[in-house]
Amino acid sequence: MAKIETVRTDLYRVPLQAVLTDSTHGVMTDFELVTVRVRDAEGVEGLGYTYTVNHGGAAVHTMVQRYLAPVLENEEADATEACWQKMWWTLHYGGRGGHATSAISAVDIALWDLKGKRAGMPLWRLFGGYDPAVPVYAGGIDLEFPVEQLLEQADGFREQGFRAIKMKVGRPSLREDVQRVTAMREHLGEDFPLMVDANMQWSVDEAVRAARALEPFELVWIEEPTIPDDVAGHTRIVREGGQPVATGENLHTLYEFQQMIAAGGVTFPEPDVSNCGGYTVFRKVCALAEAANLPVTSHGVHDLTVHALAAAPNRTYMEAHGFGLDSYMRTPPLRLDESTGGKAIAPERPGHGVELDFDKLETVRA
Repeated sequence: MAKIETVRTDLYRVPLQAVLTDSTHGVMTDFELVTVRVRDAEGVEGLGYTYTVNHGGAAVHTMVQRYLAPVLENEEADATEACWQKMWWTLHYGGRGGHATSAISAVDIALWDLKGKRAGMPLWRLFGGYDPAVPVYAGGIDLEFPVEQLLEQADGFREQGFRAIKMKVGRPSLREDVQRVTAMREHLGEDFPLMVDANMQWSVDEAVRAARALEPFELVWIEEPTIPDDVAGHTRIVREGGQPVATGENLHTLYEFQQMIAAGGVTFPEPDVSNCGGYTVFRKVCALAEAANLPVTSHGVHDLTVHALAAAPNRTYMEAHGFGLDSYMRTPPLRLDESTGGKAIAPERPGHGVELDFDKLETVRA
């Protein structure tokens, strides 16, 4: 086993190709990218990354640089579980979620990438393997789009090969949301998989009312109908709204997922590998969901996530949304395979297979 020799972290502010908005995060013109590179004593390097929207990236960067990097040097590079536990307990008193698990996630992803490269295997095979063709949907951040632009975006997604789409809801009036979903459903056809995402905008009562109003459109799910902290409220929404609910992008620990699943507050657990604790925790959430007979979905960073879902027998749709990171990659973007109905194909490159263009990223260093 090779020892960890160095842990390097960098912070960038990556501009978005278009201004994006949703109901809670406001106007988004860029995102903060935190990268981690873990090198072992034999010179093999693994890459991990996480991101923040608008604020907080410097805190994540500092946690990796000041607190995690020193405790990992000279640890066994292949001992991913031992390294994860060491990171968790290093930050536990000051964290247990949020920036702490984002920092742990970026390092954990890098450690798994290093492990895959050392083994000469893609991570989805190293994780046990199930099916490299993963169902995928296009996640639109389009709350303020006029209806015409919303439908044009949907056409663009379909031209790119996507066979499922998510749109934003959470407008000031529920009537507006219903009108926009009506237009989208009529445009896509009644059998096209359609999801909606409220980004925590509603109270529990408002979410129940919205779920009932949106019932005729046969949605795959309603995502983040209320704040993630209200577990009992989620249970009410599932029970009284009568619609499938996806949530989890703002759940940052294995224990938060366990509580939400046990309470019956989620239909589609939705971890984000870049903030839930990395591959180590993402895979445990998949197992929790499988034990509860629930399908699992995902949030963000699809180039990393595809490996975890390709190894999960209870996976369903993966979200495809890279925040414009494709233009800073040296490796090819995620591939959609028309012969499989537009599924995303996990690459066969060792590790997760993503290589960033750090020379180009240098132009957007924060």
